[in-house]
Amino acid sequence: MFDALQDRLGGILDRLTRRGSLTEADVAEAMREVRRALLEADVALEVARDFIDKVKARAVGVDVVKSVTPGQMVVKIVHDELVAMLGSDAQTISLAAAAPVPILMVGLQGSGKTTSTAKIARRLNQRDKRKVLMASLDTRRPAAMEQLATLGTQTGVPTLPIVPGQTAVQIARRAMEAGRLGGYDVVLLDTAGRTTLDEALMAEVVEVKKATNPHEVLLVADALTGQDAVTTARAFDAALGVTGIVLTRLDGDGRGGAALSMRAVTGKPIKLVGVGEKFDALDEFDPRRIANRILGQGDVVALVEKAAAEIDAEKAMKAAERMRKGQFDLNDLKEQLGQMQKLGGMSGIMSLMPGVANLKKQMAGANIDEGMFKRQAALIDSMTKAERRNPDILKASRKKRIAAGAGGKVEDVNKLLKMHRQMADMMKMMGKAGKSGRGPLAGLGAALGFGGGGPQIPPEALEELKKGKMPEGLPPGFPGA
Repeated sequence: MFDALQDRLGGILDRLTRRGSLTEADVAEAMREVRRALLEADVALEVARDFIDKVKARAVGVDVVKSVTPGQMVVKIVHDELVAMLGSDAQTISLAAAAPVPILMVGLQGSGKTTSTAKIARRLNQRDKRKVLMASLDTRRPAAMEQLATLGTQTGVPTLPIVPGQTAVQIARRAMEAGRLGGYDVVLLDTAGRTTLDEALMAEVVEVKKATNPHEVLLVADALTGQDAVTTARAFDAALGVTGIVLTRLDGDGRGGAALSMRAVTGKPIKLVGVGEKFDALDEFDPRRIANRILGQGDVVALVEKAAAEIDAEKAMKAAERMRKGQFDLNDLKEQLGQMQKLGGMSGIMSLMPGVANLKKQMAGANIDEGMFKRQAALIDSMTKAERRNPDILKASRKKRIAAGAGGKVEDVNKLLKMHRQMADMMKMMGKAGKSGRGPLAGLGAALGFGGGGPQIPPEALEELKKGKMPEGLPPGFPGA
């Protein structure tokens, strides 16, 4: 969602960092461009104006003008003000109340409220080990209750049994009673929505709030609706006193203005963001990390968290030990391809890496096919166990059989084997680098489990990445290079 804004701000700030000194006129011109970029990204006018005023007040100060690297100081100021605009500190859903903790989900129809309710319930259940009950209070939308019941079955979270003819307030009271009798920690109340704001909707939700006294009132807003999302947030906050915001479809191709404006306009924290259709595609909203991504500084924390969640640590350690001994066979390659897919493919990983904006553009221009991983895995699946363990025995007849079995060509098998040889060579090299602690790949070797002082990217390798070049030491023709 922030790609367009990232490109615009990146270009403006890059021009500043290239200059040896800055005048007030330079800063003023850059800030005009930043303001235009924010408005084009659908950021609220008052938010953009306030942001620029704060940055300009700090950027034309003595600290910047007399700094050794004034351009980088301006970038830091822009980053700090972005973080302040987004809310400074990450805030999560509060459960600091007597069980069962009532959480009221509100929002317009089509904003993803019911799906978000199921995602949050699953998150609280699996990650926080809380016993959660979901209840649908939507008596108007056809099959709304059945939808939540289906989602409950899919996520493994219990839902309140449906009793036809009850009002939203009656269902809410029954849900709280069931929560108390059933020993639940949290009760999630999914309220009805409308296509637009109206008095009847607000009156019903206010009645439900009075009946349940919720500890959290979470507004679910669609990030793709732009400024309408801000208007909706203001209206719900005025009527209910919203305690937090859940932004959905942050993985969409909208302009990101709602996410940037919401906190500044309402004063309410964005607590969670939906980043995909799957039930686990729900992330905490961390202003500092979002600011890093907008300014092209990556989000290594998110990458590490994703890796920790998706990759089996025990398997990874065994694989690292095998690689260190030079035992990297095609089974290991398939495992690596699978892990790449779990982390979002090459583009998903690169989007979270710091300082690689130029490299990402090169990759986009090269039209790298993410489906390649699946096709390569299919080729490996077409091989016998002996062939996977010892690729050297693959001669012409075997290659034809493998290609036919996977619906590919012999050339595809040759490319796969070439990639395997190159990766095997690289693994050996990284193993040596990790042990010795020397060379540009030493930090990368350590990060992958080859010893050393923990995960780190060597400064010289990062500088190469920033220039859009792969670090030295990689085998020629390494995938992505």
